[in-house]
Amino acid sequence: MKQATNKVSAANAAVLSDIQTLRKRARKNIEEGAVTTGYGADRKEVIRLLNEALATELVCVLRYKRHYFMAKGINSDSVKAEFQAHATEEMGHADRLAKRITELGGEPNFSPDGLSERSHAEYVEGDTLESMIKENLIAERIAIESYREMVIYLAEHDPTTQRMLKEILAMEEEHADDLASLLVGM
Repeated sequence: MKQATNKVSAANAAVLSDIQTLRKRARKNIEEGAVTTGYGADRKEVIRLLNEALATELVCVLRYKRHYFMAKGINSDSVKAEFQAHATEEMGHADRLAKRITELGGEPNFSPDGLSERSHAEYVEGDTLESMIKENLIAERIAIESYREMVIYLAEHDPTTQRMLKEILAMEEEHADDLASLLVGM
């Protein structure tokens, strides 16, 4: 047992840098900000993926807002409240994604030109309360799959972005559960 622990400790020690090496590396390329030589992901690809996720969140905000204002009927009050809450949370996701893009040295793409093409989810209006709920649920399911794939893609190469995406993913799963519950209640 002790021998196995020593092997693990030796492997971990091989990864650790001495203080002088850390200091020297930190002084190199300081214009890169948070992105150090230890960053293991393809930064351009990560920024591209995050901009697609940003577009997806923005499309979701727009769809939820439309559905909030267009929802009518006897069951609409509780559904409208859910749409409004989800729109606010999706905008929070968009803000987090945009912030991370800039931390990685990229530019968040908020341009309305091509927004729906960059988005993984579609903007479907829906004409009934039930169809609005279904369209939002479909969009949440798309977001869930997209975030899961991004988390796997990043592996250990960008733990900060991966952690953020896992947190957003958890909220998207909650949204999907909320919407599925609304459909059952219809």
